[in-house]
Amino acid sequence: MLNQSFWIHTGPTLTHGEPGKVEGRYDVVVIGGGLTGIAAAYTLAKEGASVALLEADAIMQKASGQNGGQCSTGVAQDFASMAASLGLDKAKRYYTAYSEAVDTVRRFIQQENIECDYRESGKLKLAAKPQHADKIHRTYELIKKEIDTNVAFYEANELKSEIASDKFYAGFLQRNALQLHVGKFGVGLAEAAIRYGAKFFEHAPVTKMSQQNGETLVETPRGTLVAKQVIVATGISQQGPLGWYRRRIVPVGSFMLATEKLDPKLIESLMPYKRSYVTSKNIGNYFRVMGDDRILFGGRARFAMSNPESDAISGEILMRSMIDMFPALDGVKAEYCWGGLVDITQNRLPKAGTHNGMFYAMGYSGHGVQMSVYMGQQLAQMLGGREEANPWRDETWSAIPGYFGKPWFLPFVGAYYRLQDYLH
Repeated sequence: MLNQSFWIHTGPTLTHGEPGKVEGRYDVVVIGGGLTGIAAAYTLAKEGASVALLEADAIMQKASGQNGGQCSTGVAQDFASMAASLGLDKAKRYYTAYSEAVDTVRRFIQQENIECDYRESGKLKLAAKPQHADKIHRTYELIKKEIDTNVAFYEANELKSEIASDKFYAGFLQRNALQLHVGKFGVGLAEAAIRYGAKFFEHAPVTKMSQQNGETLVETPRGTLVAKQVIVATGISQQGPLGWYRRRIVPVGSFMLATEKLDPKLIESLMPYKRSYVTSKNIGNYFRVMGDDRILFGGRARFAMSNPESDAISGEILMRSMIDMFPALDGVKAEYCWGGLVDITQNRLPKAGTHNGMFYAMGYSGHGVQMSVYMGQQLAQMLGGREEANPWRDETWSAIPGYFGKPWFLPFVGAYYRLQDYLH
């Protein structure tokens, strides 16, 4: 079993990056080579701006290339609870942003003809406890009435046509969801950005930023760029002068495995519609069929940081959970097991705005595939003075008390959520 992201191991590498010295003056310098930074560079370059992107490693090697590859509409929280706490109008605005985010990914793939195992799927949320079925049904009714009619609800007996597991009590289907190979998509979008004139500097970590004559000097070990404007798209990166962001994001490990290739008839018997699936527990699971007839199965198996030892332990936990859910998979081998860091904010909503004159977007809280691409696009509009392009403009973002970038409290958070899953 390879302890490596399937997306990174089987995906392409950037072929048109800049190999020489980091130098030049640009309209915009983007810091971070994940999907947010790539989408921002793509959008700005296509609009005619001069753009340089700096990445400390290779592009798509961190969170954007280590996730579960789910791309679906729907907020990170329960929509009905969000509407009750924030008001219906704001909850609808946030839901719309997630829906538009999926549309943005779809449009970029189609416009640039990116080969990335694209498939329309729909997302099915599965009630893991009887009491969850009622909550999911209330959310379904509110969403269908107020914001999205492209949804469906399945009672327990109706689920049999959707999924061959007896572990679930209801299902909520949101049809605006797609599947993709995120490694192929990210590098494909980067190559498109380069075709429009963007410059990509890999292995160029930012070490210092300073102001000079109304511009920003962005320093790296390979040289210095001069920027009229700067975008910070680093997420939970522990590198560089980014302490302000680190105090506001908690990196939580999410772990995944990908099985060996399976008999298509077995897959058909288990998940005939090949949707993206997510369970309703706080420490739940997500899974789907991959383009080459594997099953990807993931979740927060442990509240721990990702590293090879932690990933391997989590892989064993995930394998047991998968077989418990689908006994027919007993004996199937996992060929890949990996972990990634999810950048969680306190209220699980993304954050975007300006700090020290620089624009930022991050904190997608487990919904980064679609939201990172969308916010990269929106950042390009925000740079042009369109404040309304930021769906999260009303969100404040305070530092987490007692936290300076090292999440010492993760075991306690895990214990709390396990208790909640037990009680509720």
